[in-house]
Amino acid sequence: MRIISYNVNGIRAAIRKGFLDWIQQANPDVVCLQEIKAQPEQLNLEDFTDAGYPYQYWYPAKKKGYSGVAILSKTEPNHVEYGTGIDYMDDEGRNIRADFGGLSVMSLYLPSGTNINRLEHKLQYMDDFQQYIDHLKQQLPNLVICGDYNICHEAIDIHDPVRLKNVSGFLPVEREWIDNFMKSGFIDSFRYFNDEPDHYSWWSYRANARANNKGWRIDYNLVASPLQEKLKRAVILPEAHHSDHCPILVELES
Repeated sequence: MRIISYNVNGIRAAIRKGFLDWIQQANPDVVCLQEIKAQPEQLNLEDFTDAGYPYQYWYPAKKKGYSGVAILSKTEPNHVEYGTGIDYMDDEGRNIRADFGGLSVMSLYLPSGTNINRLEHKLQYMDDFQQYIDHLKQQLPNLVICGDYNICHEAIDIHDPVRLKNVSGFLPVEREWIDNFMKSGFIDSFRYFNDEPDHYSWWSYRANARANNKGWRIDYNLVASPLQEKLKRAVILPEAHHSDHCPILVELES
């Protein structure tokens, strides 16, 4: 199974930039989208079917034009779980999961900590999400959590770790959380295959950051430890330009 995760920063804007043509060429089995910023009724859903994804599951935020996640699939999952059952998370449309037999795929959009109130919200979310996943793993051990975690894990994952050490997304408390989250039973699939620097998944729109590769690696396909033997490939796809993020891919043996 080939899974692509992509924070599209607005699915309608991404479509205008050629997203549908690109996804046909990339041809993953499952697409996890974050920050769709749209309700399903605002989209021409047949366009996604025509692109090869007849099974579409949209989980927008209650607030229009904000947040939201989705999963697109070539094959029909046997179950789709909308949200976590935790109200403040679900109001913002941040989690959706599709179960394909013995494999479960989640699309996650973890909040950013743009100000002190949102940082406190993010830290609460992180704690509650860890507890939610600890419980979920007991039922669904073969879990892949794809998405925008809004956290760089190590210094190698950010272009200027010294200057940015006090900025949300690279705060010690955030880095400690994602480190512990991985240690609780998840593999950073990209780092499993690649330990080189200068690989990022998000760039600011300011100061020509993308052209200069002044980026952050905040998007992850985290694969539960029982699936380690099935890991085949994991790459970042920076040539795709439909968003301030780029897509990431993980491939698992069937």
